[in-house]
Amino acid sequence: MHRVYNFSAGPSTLPIPVLEQVQKELLNYQETGMSIMEMSHRSKTFQDIIDETKSLLCELMNIPENYEVLFIQGGASLQFSMIPLNLMHRYKQAAYVHTGSWSKKAIQEAEKIGTVSVVASSENDRFTSIPEINRTLLSQEIDYMHITTNNTIEGTRYVNIPETGEIPLVADMSSNILSEKYDVAKFGLIYAGAQKNLGPAGLTIVIVRKDLIGAAHSSCPVMLNYETYSKHNSLYNTPPAFSIYVTKLVLQWLKEQGGVQEIEKRNYKKAAILYNFLDESSVFTSPVHTTYRSLMNIPFTTSSNERNALFLQEAKKHGLEELKGHRSVGGMRASIYNAMPVEGVQTLVNFMYAFEKKYK
Repeated sequence: MHRVYNFSAGPSTLPIPVLEQVQKELLNYQETGMSIMEMSHRSKTFQDIIDETKSLLCELMNIPENYEVLFIQGGASLQFSMIPLNLMHRYKQAAYVHTGSWSKKAIQEAEKIGTVSVVASSENDRFTSIPEINRTLLSQEIDYMHITTNNTIEGTRYVNIPETGEIPLVADMSSNILSEKYDVAKFGLIYAGAQKNLGPAGLTIVIVRKDLIGAAHSSCPVMLNYETYSKHNSLYNTPPAFSIYVTKLVLQWLKEQGGVQEIEKRNYKKAAILYNFLDESSVFTSPVHTTYRSLMNIPFTTSSNERNALFLQEAKKHGLEELKGHRSVGGMRASIYNAMPVEGVQTLVNFMYAFEKKYK
């Protein structure tokens, strides 16, 4: 079987044991005589799947009992609207930290619903770091503060989660959920698109404190109200059944790896292999401030667009796929999510070393 190393930022590589299990069960799931893709979401079989998926996530993230886990469609981008619609109800104000492309989009959507204060921004630093928060702006009456814990495009991450006191902290964890340990109790709401560290595209996970559910304005559409999902166990309408099923398998795989604690160690190891090479290279460089480097998404570049193009062309020939950087920043980017093995990163570095020697 021919497999490449897929460094895509999303949809991203999945664990091979998970893909093999999907293949095994695709036509006949647990002797039901049908595929998950054909099964009623009202059936007991699927109810067991969604319950187990939720249970595994709660176990792996140590989610407290006063939180709900919701399975929603629309990607993390829909959450840019759902969050202010559900949470921006008391003061009609929210604080946002601007750290890149995705926070910009989140801010733009929230501004349609209420007043947004940008309490910190790394735009002047070309989004190569995580900014300090202007805490004097947090003294305002605001409904929540929003951060992006890992910036997929820019390759930065929060090393320390900000303390917000009584103000609910909302976090977009789309590209680093389950990659390192977080204290869920520090957050009012966490959301993440599945297609990076959880499963295939189509599913969005929302982990929300129960006291933040149920205050949406009466004009809020039913399918944009967290209460709809909470009251109906995410089964108000047909959910992304196949994506939930694969996510269950990914969570089982993660548990078998030793859980988040062990996968975090592996992620630090993988990132160190690539960053150590970049720091010593005479051809490749990393644009990100050392302190804030992402464990999941690592952008890098050479001295010219022509050399970048040559690198990408040669890398593809060696089975190293999806290394082109986001169109907004250019260069290259290696996304090394949980399912990327250490061997994949080492293979990439070995190729980069050979490329450097050949085209120095």
